[in-house]
Amino acid sequence: MTRREAARALAAAGSLALPGPARPQTTGPDLPADAALLVIDVQRAYTMESSPLYCEDCGPTIARINELIELFEARSRPVLYIRHLHRADGSDLGRMFDYLGAPAADFDFKQGSEAVEYDSRLRRPASAPEILKTRYSSFVGTTLEESLSAQAVRTVAICGFMTNFCCESAARDAHDRDYFVDFLADATGTPGTETIREPEMRRIVEELLGAGFARVHQTSAYLQAARG
Repeated sequence: MTRREAARALAAAGSLALPGPARPQTTGPDLPADAALLVIDVQRAYTMESSPLYCEDCGPTIARINELIELFEARSRPVLYIRHLHRADGSDLGRMFDYLGAPAADFDFKQGSEAVEYDSRLRRPASAPEILKTRYSSFVGTTLEESLSAQAVRTVAICGFMTNFCCESAARDAHDRDYFVDFLADATGTPGTETIREPEMRRIVEELLGAGFARVHQTSAYLQAARG
């Protein structure tokens, strides 16, 4: 079996078995003792029906994210909340919204806007610390790696929004920083594009990441395996 075929088989089965280097000791049937959950951008930009970034499956997606949070909390593993936020004057945008070479007339995730707030359905203690980011990857320009290192984390489980931007970017970046990566595909959401709807976009990202960056799971299978 080729590496690509093995990755496809793992993604299809939602398996927690990984070919290659052995994973660390687990805290349960199959949750690595060095794992942390990254909860990325569960913000109203993706959950308000009036938003151009609205994700149709946001309600069930957040419910699955909450199940993952409950699992990690029960195992006393870190849960890191990450939020995308830009200064109102746009001075920290970089190439985020002018990637075509022309300045953007306006931009998303502006500080003080309703769109940047956490969705009220997200399980998040009021005192929970957060990591603010200004780029797709949660690692760029943030304290994420320092926080993971301080808690001896070597495995990151990824959920949140958007499947094909911030979640995928975090997975690829984590892999290249030598973390093990578990990508919870159906616990990520996306509005898709003009030609690709959310279920198909999830499938595409699953295929790409599963070919060499991450173990790809469906939430129910991941929870079942972790709980035994």
